Amino acid sequence: MAELPDAVQQVLTMHAPFIHAVVNALRDRSRLPQLLDTLKVAEQQGWPRLVAALRQIVDGRRDASIMLGLDEEDRIIVDAVLRGIDNPATLPPLEQKADGAAAAPGLAAMIAAARRGDAQALAALANMAEQMLRAGGDMARLGGIMRRLVNGENDAQALVKGMGPLGRQLVLGILDELGKSSLH
Repeated sequence: MAELPDAVQQVLTMHAPFIHAVVNALRDRSRLPQLLDTLKVAEQQGWPRLVAALRQIVDGRRDASIMLGLDEEDRIIVDAVLRGIDNPATLPPLEQKADGAAAAPGLAAMIAAARRGDAQALAALANMAEQMLRAGGDMARLGGIMRRLVNGENDAQALVKGMGPLGRQLVLGILDELGKSSLH
């Protein structure tokens, strides 16, 4: 599967406050109790592997083997934390906002790859869909239609049913990207 730096950037932007909170708690141990509470909540919300890796970092472990068994999004977060511990200048900026329109090309590329039989892309999409379902709202609806998109459905009206404006915009962006000849 092709590397999607925009997708990596999107993950970093979306999780920047969390990444900063982890690194800041490790640099200022007085913040550790609050971080541990946050990790408990994250674990309860379906992120047990990420939380386990972060707890290892809290306990002093810093090697890359911490990332074994993590999905792509969790690896990006853990890598950002490890790099941020070594060099805070590498932390993602806090002032950026995640851009749903920027996510459309990356998601479309992954959907197109899954349509062509790329097992890695299909597995990544399945994992993303599962996480989206847990997020609720439009993200849950998008997670729920992921399989339909992979199977080639392109009826915009049916796919965006029940979504708010931002969710509709994202799905329409994905469909637009999929409609471009380079993704067929």
